[in-house]
Order: sequence, then C-alpha cells, then structure tokens
Amino acid sequence: MEPLTRDQFIDRFKAHMVARAGFERFKDEDGRDDCTVADYAEEIAASYWEDPDQRAEGPEECADADMSYWGD
Repeated sequence: MEPLTRDQFIDRFKAHMVARAGFERFKDEDGRDDCTVADYAEEIAASYWEDPDQRAEGPEECADADMSYWGD
C-alpha cells in the first residue's frame, strides 16, 4: 500500500473527526467562537502530518487521539 499524501491524510482525518464529533461547532482552546469541527480538523491535521511518528499511526488514529482531550 502506498503512503498517503498530505492531502489524503488531512481529508481522512477531517472526515473521521466530523463523523465522530456528534456536533458541528464548538469553541476551540483559543476561544474562537463558532469554530466548526471541520475547520478545526483541517487546521490541526497538518500538525499530525508533519510528525512522521504520528503520520505513521494513520489519520483516523490521530483524530481519535486529538478528540480524547476534548472533555478535559
């Protein structure tokens, strides 16, 4: 299987996060009102892509890891 491109990784990360979130908008940790889950996912996915170890985990696993902190 060929490695994912950056765009493929981000698209899958975003799709997974949006599907699992159960809501469309939230305040992010920077206090931005009405940040959509989709916008947040697209922004944060790039940071996971840039780390080779995290990238190797896969986009869905990275999205799950990021979401695990949402309740904190």
